[in-house]
Amino acid sequence: MQINTSKTKMFLGRLNAVNFPRLSTPTGSVERVTAFKLLGIIFQANFSWCLHINTITSKTSKHFYFLKQLKRAGVPTDQLLHFYVAVIRPVLEYCTPVWHYAITCTQTEQIKSIQKCAIRTIFPLTPEISYPYALFAANLNSLHSRRYDISKSFFQNICDPSSCIHHLLPPPRDTCVLSRLRTVTPGTEQSQWHSFLDSQCSFVLICCYVLYLSIRQFWLQV
Repeated sequence: MQINTSKTKMFLGRLNAVNFPRLSTPTGSVERVTAFKLLGIIFQANFSWCLHINTITSKTSKHFYFLKQLKRAGVPTDQLLHFYVAVIRPVLEYCTPVWHYAITCTQTEQIKSIQKCAIRTIFPLTPEISYPYALFAANLNSLHSRRYDISKSFFQNICDPSSCIHHLLPPPRDTCVLSRLRTVTPGTEQSQWHSFLDSQCSFVLICCYVLYLSIRQFWLQV
């Protein structure tokens, strides 16, 4: 197999990988990067989603120009809201099961500010009106709750035995073994939290595998 070094990047998901040797091929060495974009998602070597969140918020900010132009043209409120739901919000929710559980509170607020701005642009609301009331007036759900529902639905679909990636889920653990390994009492809040962490680790691996399948399918079509 021949590798095109101009289109190949080396990515190490480690913080102490500075001294790791470069990969070399007969046609040249492979460039090492600390971040790369895969199917619209930006991964960073320090496992942070800061660059990805900044990118999607910046991209949606550019769409606000068209939203404001439509409002100046006298487009009805319901159509302005439809423009936001169809054009702006999907950018903020793209592949949310991959990164929803890993972003910080600051990044959550950064994403929420986009919807706040959109609501105040579409509806004649005063700055004193709270965000929950603005959501009620616009008949919208919070972005955090939507990301949670999307991630939950995606994970529940994977739990279906008919799913093509159901076999990637780990087998259910025996509660007796779980109590001995982690010294927690089955059925307690601590036990449920450990089970939740196990499911989230598997969930991230499954999301990565889905991305791999998408890339593989894309190259097969090319």
